[in-house]
Amino acid sequence: MPGAIWFLLFAYLPLFGVLVAFKQFRLSGNFFESLITSKFVGFDNFKFLFSSGDAWIIVRNTVLYNAVFIILGVVLPVIVALLLNELRNKGMAKIYQSSMFLPYFLSWVVVSYCVYAFLNPEKGYFNSILQQFGHDGISWYTEKGFWPFIIIFMSQWKGIGYNTVVYLASICGINKTYYEAAVLDGASKWQQIKYITIPLLKPVITILLIMAVGGIFKADFGLFYQLPMNSGPLYPVTNVLDTYIFRALQTNGEIGMSSAAALFQSTVGFVLIMIANKIVSKVDSENALF
Repeated sequence: MPGAIWFLLFAYLPLFGVLVAFKQFRLSGNFFESLITSKFVGFDNFKFLFSSGDAWIIVRNTVLYNAVFIILGVVLPVIVALLLNELRNKGMAKIYQSSMFLPYFLSWVVVSYCVYAFLNPEKGYFNSILQQFGHDGISWYTEKGFWPFIIIFMSQWKGIGYNTVVYLASICGINKTYYEAAVLDGASKWQQIKYITIPLLKPVITILLIMAVGGIFKADFGLFYQLPMNSGPLYPVTNVLDTYIFRALQTNGEIGMSSAAALFQSTVGFVLIMIANKIVSKVDSENALF
């Protein structure tokens, strides 16, 4: 009953807000009064997503960045989890694990200013090193060629600790008798990882992949807005759907347009989850969500 009440209050009742995406929303009294009196405009609010000349660049950036994040978000944490699990000194393993987990709790605002200390065009640490070796400093916040790599690196740096904990917990839950039997059969550490650990991690990896695919049209706003300091010259490589929607909302103040964009992202994400789950169920029905 408590769970049902929670979903009713915070998941189902707010669904009335979906109507905002189809209205020219204007505040006049409370929310419900504004919703009723606002003009119905159909799918006009969705047009602004594709009417911009940069629409292709925005969608490309969103999808490609998220595709890289999904792949690295599985490969790197699994590797780190395997390495931590093999450490004999469990005390040191906990220290390493906590150290990697700490960045997850940091705001992108804090991280952006830490990065700025390294990339400051005048007094940044990297430019100081370049100048010591006789090279000219780089204007990091106007040179867009570096930023795809910076964004990917910082995303993994901040999130690898959280994802590692998920996989490490799954590894710790594997029955130790499998490894004992493998040792008796003469299996090496690599063979134990290859034939026991990774296959038993497959259900967790599959579920997390399916869920990640649902967010391929959503981007971490702080990563793409705060980290590059909202620098205009970097828009071709840092502008994604979330930042585009935010800037459009700042410019014209159309709440209906931002609601339409959020509905579009959620709908596409739902469809992608269903497709990914259907594919997985055809290949390996035991590891599908349903």
